[in-house]
Amino acid sequence: MVAGAAIAVAGTAVMVGITLPGTAGADETGGTGAGSQGQAGAARPGVVESAPAEREKGKGTDPLTDDETKRAERLAANGQLLASAENVDGKRGPQRLTVDLADPEDDEADDPNPPRRADVTFYDYRNDTLVTKTVNLDTGKVEDSGVQHGVQPPLSRAENAEAAALLIAGPLGAGLKADYKDATGRELTSPDQLLLNGAVYRATPGAQPAVLDTCGEHRCVRLFPKVKNGPWIDARSIVVDLSARKVAQLKRG
Repeated sequence: MVAGAAIAVAGTAVMVGITLPGTAGADETGGTGAGSQGQAGAARPGVVESAPAEREKGKGTDPLTDDETKRAERLAANGQLLASAENVDGKRGPQRLTVDLADPEDDEADDPNPPRRADVTFYDYRNDTLVTKTVNLDTGKVEDSGVQHGVQPPLSRAENAEAAALLIAGPLGAGLKADYKDATGRELTSPDQLLLNGAVYRATPGAQPAVLDTCGEHRCVRLFPKVKNGPWIDARSIVVDLSARKVAQLKRG
């Protein structure tokens, strides 16, 4: 975070006042108020047409539709993976990360309507592996799959939320909760009260307590929480190991 880099890392969370692009005046309303309706010269409300219903299946290089995304995830996560994998909450089934439209095969480059495929990535918290599958949405078959260890792609929204929940529930979340209360006057009890971004953390020799030595093999996150319509809170000194479900504080340099 750009603003976070300008402040020293503290043992507890420190609030940082930042105005994000597009947030200034977000709660302000423009135009005439309700009391002006019916007055001479008042503009009539415009007619907004409903968005067209999304097609079940896209064509060519159209983005994946919601139906295609759900189908791709279902096809990729079936069978043994669904039965044996664990998500970030420790529940059955892998943690979905991304579902993206796959590029056409080389021999399909000139095809105006190539087969629709989706690349699906999961993280399996049972054994800390990244699982990738390519699904042919026309045939319903998984055409390619792979498993990698030690690969840590960007975190999903669900993973950031679980990291925040672990932090809030533990003693190292005291600074975060105190700063939230200072900013809002309310108690922080849920990740839903925050806007969350997170970055994957990898172990750096000498920069962390021993409990974080496996970060990189484990899925670990440094959170950048923000009060909704309020300041950022500096929690950079805290790392959450989602694989071990532990929270630790980095050593101060």
